[in-house]
Amino acid sequence: MPDEWIDRSTVVRFRFEGSAFEGLAGDSISSALWAAGQRALGRSFKYHRVRGILSAANHDVNVMLQDGPRLNTRGDVVALRDGMDLTAVNTFGGVANDRARVLGLFARFLPVGFYYKAFHSKRLFPKWERMFRRITGLGVLDFDTPHVRTPKRYDFCDVLVIGAGPSGLSAALAAADAGAKVVIVDENAHAGGSGLFQLGGDVARREHTRALLQRVKAHSCIRLLEGTCAGAYYADNWVPLIDAERMTKMRAAAVVVASGAFEQPAVFRNNDLPGVMNGSAMQRLIYRYAVLPAQRTVVLAANADGYRVALDVLAAGGEVAAVLDLRANVPASPQLDALRSRGVEVLTGHAVYEAHSDGRGALAGVTVCRVDAAGKVVAGSQRRIDCDGLAMSTGWSPAANLLYQAGTKMRFDDGLQQFVPDVLPQGVFACGRVNGAYRIESRIADGRRAGAAAAAHTGFPSAIDAVIQPETESPSHAWPIVAHPDGKNFVDFDEDLQVKDFENAVQEGYDNIELMKRFSTVGMGPSQGKHSNMTALRILARLTGKSPQQVGTTTARPFFHPVPLSHLAGRGFSPQRQSPLHGRHARLGAVFMQAGAWERPAYYAVEGRTATDCVRAEVARVRSAVGLIDVGTLGKLEVRGPQAAEFLNRVYTGRYDNMKVGSTRYAVMCDDSGVLADEGVVARVADDVFYFTTTSSGSATVYRELSRLNTEWRLDCGLVNLTGAYSAMNLAGPASRAVLATLTDMDLSSAAFPYLAVRSGLVAGVPVRMMRVGFVGEWGYEIHAPAEYGPVLWDLLMKAGEASGIGAFGVEAQRLLRLEKGHLIVSQDTDGLTHPFEVGMDWAVKLDKPFFTGQRSLKIIRKLPLKRRLVGFMLPANHLGQVPQECHLIIGDGDIIGRVTSISWSPNVGRHIGLAFVPPEMTAPGTALSIRVTDGTMVPAEVCTTPFFDPTDARQKEAT
Repeated sequence: MPDEWIDRSTVVRFRFEGSAFEGLAGDSISSALWAAGQRALGRSFKYHRVRGILSAANHDVNVMLQDGPRLNTRGDVVALRDGMDLTAVNTFGGVANDRARVLGLFARFLPVGFYYKAFHSKRLFPKWERMFRRITGLGVLDFDTPHVRTPKRYDFCDVLVIGAGPSGLSAALAAADAGAKVVIVDENAHAGGSGLFQLGGDVARREHTRALLQRVKAHSCIRLLEGTCAGAYYADNWVPLIDAERMTKMRAAAVVVASGAFEQPAVFRNNDLPGVMNGSAMQRLIYRYAVLPAQRTVVLAANADGYRVALDVLAAGGEVAAVLDLRANVPASPQLDALRSRGVEVLTGHAVYEAHSDGRGALAGVTVCRVDAAGKVVAGSQRRIDCDGLAMSTGWSPAANLLYQAGTKMRFDDGLQQFVPDVLPQGVFACGRVNGAYRIESRIADGRRAGAAAAAHTGFPSAIDAVIQPETESPSHAWPIVAHPDGKNFVDFDEDLQVKDFENAVQEGYDNIELMKRFSTVGMGPSQGKHSNMTALRILARLTGKSPQQVGTTTARPFFHPVPLSHLAGRGFSPQRQSPLHGRHARLGAVFMQAGAWERPAYYAVEGRTATDCVRAEVARVRSAVGLIDVGTLGKLEVRGPQAAEFLNRVYTGRYDNMKVGSTRYAVMCDDSGVLADEGVVARVADDVFYFTTTSSGSATVYRELSRLNTEWRLDCGLVNLTGAYSAMNLAGPASRAVLATLTDMDLSSAAFPYLAVRSGLVAGVPVRMMRVGFVGEWGYEIHAPAEYGPVLWDLLMKAGEASGIGAFGVEAQRLLRLEKGHLIVSQDTDGLTHPFEVGMDWAVKLDKPFFTGQRSLKIIRKLPLKRRLVGFMLPANHLGQVPQECHLIIGDGDIIGRVTSISWSPNVGRHIGLAFVPPEMTAPGTALSIRVTDGTMVPAEVCTTPFFDPTDARQKEAT
């Protein structure tokens, strides 16, 4: 065939459902299987009915396959590759012997919306959930699939044309001839669209399209991107272009939508049998892949396109048994004359009443009938016609998703029987079938008009004066639906929705298009209603006595075409920050972990020791001697000015205006709903200067939010982000004061430098700010210094502490040390609903202040009974079984009553200790808990007081 996509010189070998097949390079999976005589290509989602090709164009998912680790491969459009091993998704035993086909026998018990009714019972819900999880889902996830990193690209143009059919090609040329830089994209592997396959024996249509395509490829101002889908439309003409390799974020000055239309299946009993397909699907198979769709074909028509399908089948060497036209009066045309001259029977006012299977699921014949003007079957008019192919050409639905997303107002044209643009947004233009132009001459002229208008919008005026002649006949039938008492007349092939499902939905009160969509799930399958939404709309309009305009359409949301998640994720780019001491940690053998954007040492590996042993050794060193940890990843902010204290009073729950210079105070931050958002330490270093820290993961977010609030409140103070400018380390342990004393002349006595104090001075000649804080529960100093001095200061501290047995410790040891003290970690021991009163932070919340963020919510929460409390717990001293993990659930009387937030073995306590949320009535020490681990085993535990270690905090008050 001229313009065929296949390379006949290259054979491609592949497997489908365990059997070997051969195709040709350029074949789609579906075309290769159909050419090989394979008719059963998939199973339907709900009833597991045998399915074959419907659109051959990604407008349905009848042929959805598993390709090794590649999920949900769309056979209609994915090119065949050598060595493919394909299986149909959603089967239990394969396509030929799908055991789940038995569900079809229970169809009467599975009406539309049955799942909503099944879920209402708490007792039955677990059973329904397990059943649905077993029998639903498309594809099998392979967790060993290599990570795919997909780059993104940014691009710009004057005019973006979406769709490279006759109208799109014409639009691109008109805009480019005016001087605009044009990009034209088409989702198909090759441009040309319907101008190269919907021919009806008219070679001139092909030649005209070829000429346009050659001019486009040769034009210096046009870039043609084939195999590229415009997946969505966002504000200011921002359109993501999706190809096999990447997403391109295209910004255009003007957009021309020439996306065409989706052919809609007719509705009759068993219209889903393999062999029943859209007329355009047959034409694609013939002209793109040189595949004869059927030996003997019946064509169901309601427009001129149906007659072109019949002529194309004849031209390919097939037999046309009959052409059935839903219209009683068919306008004269050369195509009609050509068919009658070839002896093809044309039955006007006829429809397909029922399709018949050959016993293996494929089409063997149809029963046809006469229909009256209302679409009702005329009694006694049925007759059978044997055939193995049925082409449906009864109407179209505009591919207007991008226009809807752009904000286009659409109107229903009764003459065309479709929605067309009424008011287009500025800079957006439409042409071709999506604009209601169907004849080839009209589409080309409409393209010239739209392209010239787009160029003029971008500053390239053009003198094209295109006159678009109105259509002489409707391209779509108003009611291509034939009722049948036994049903199985499918509207949505993705969801197995029949006409009666819509009737039942309306009967139950879901008579709004949006409500019906959600109740029936029409258009919610993988093809997003491309082949079903218009028919569903017609049914709803008739059932409610409204016009299609009154019924309206559902909301079109991005993306309207399937897009791989890898494309959306991009290259997996994650900003990573390293502290000034990163090189020192690496040399010490650190094993790094991610903490927000930072890489931090989890622990320091020692040859011959396990990770657990290394962490416990670091803990022991801090408790018995001295350890040093890098805390430079903490957010470090400074607020200066006369109203600095007032600013902190507003953003934190505590009071900071009454702090003395040289003191520090714990700080808790909440959001407007009273939920814990961050925490840190505030130090007052001067009357009008406060230096404060945030969590490592929250530093950027907190700084951004505080900057916004400072702008909004207009207080007389300024905020400075010192996170990257300062290095920080915590020297902790009984020997910490002795080690530090060798490097500074500062008075480190408890009287001069008490717990929770801040001092400025020199350590080994380096200017520092030091805070006496005790997150790990030991005498310690948090030392902050300019980042450029960080590595030198680290080295000097490590050298000074050699005699005392100093060593570095990492985040895992720090977490265990703080757990022994019962200190929580925001975002680990809290969640998106946790407020301070649930975690025992009442003392940090000063509700008597005039205002702070979250105060109003916390005042309301304070009056309500608590639903949970964070408590400490221990496992039995002799526990030898499985150890619960973080997030394991606490069970009481068969229900979930809490969860574990932190847990670890404590060598200093000699028990497994942890923190957990429990109901308020279970917070008393000694209360027994039951924790359910992963395999369902119940592990006993007991509530206890915190701190677990050094409950009087003596180690932080007096040096040892």
